[in-house]
Amino acid sequence: MTSSLPQGELTVERMCALSALSRAGYYRQWRASAPREEAIGVRDVIQRIALKNRHYGYRRIARQLRREGFAVNHKRVLRLMRLDNLLCLRKRSFIPMTTDSKHGWRIVPNLARNMELRQTNQLWVADITYVRMREEFAYLAIVLDAFSRRVIGWALETHMQANLATAALKMALDKRRSAPFGLVHHSDRGVQYACADYTRILDEHRILASMSRPGNPYDNAKAESFMKTLKQEEVDGSDYRDSQQARRAIGRFLETVYNRQRLHSALDYRPPAEFEADCARAVALSNSPRLALVETCP
Repeated sequence: MTSSLPQGELTVERMCALSALSRAGYYRQWRASAPREEAIGVRDVIQRIALKNRHYGYRRIARQLRREGFAVNHKRVLRLMRLDNLLCLRKRSFIPMTTDSKHGWRIVPNLARNMELRQTNQLWVADITYVRMREEFAYLAIVLDAFSRRVIGWALETHMQANLATAALKMALDKRRSAPFGLVHHSDRGVQYACADYTRILDEHRILASMSRPGNPYDNAKAESFMKTLKQEEVDGSDYRDSQQARRAIGRFLETVYNRQRLHSALDYRPPAEFEADCARAVALSNSPRLALVETCP
């Protein structure tokens, strides 16, 4: 008997028979996972609305969700916003309010504000963002060389504990081998960057800590710009099954596409790796006694 299904497609009954699974078990699993996927979808839209409209409260966000076709009430939106409170910490720097009271760790002044960047390993910037997966969120921590825009450290986990940020920092230190004297590390005032575990590593490598001023998004503009690029060019168009798949895909984007292939307008339309190589050649030429001093990268 010829099947009316397109080639390569199977009925639920046939797939269950092939996998020795009852149809009842299949539908039980479907009913268990579908609500989680729907909840993650709602949470993701809430995040997008909250970050785009930073003065919206839960009632206004609930109204916007209903306008977009979601059957939610304001109580559920409030519950989800409370549940995802940490997701908004990074973006709260855009709101004219201080977050110093959120933790008791030491806050350091902004050392990066007036820096004139002339070489790599002069200023590193760090940040954390969320990544939506099918049934939960993951969190990505990055360390960026502010001069070349190169991602030199990153880590992705399903939590926002301090070891997420320290893993990215340790990768950066390993890739750069050693931190030169006078290197400044800039971040927001989040607890991950202010806690003892993180500042201990900075102190051990004689790296100067710097933090954004409250309510000023431009203090960490390079990290914010990178996160926007990451979301637009990799995350938003992806459907990550779990953190392992997200880690592989995002790692491939960071190391291969962003660092080595993507043209950056701020780097005269060169990838960061190529820009750093050009700078290294320029420095080598400037050290030659037969050539004039080259003060900046070509």
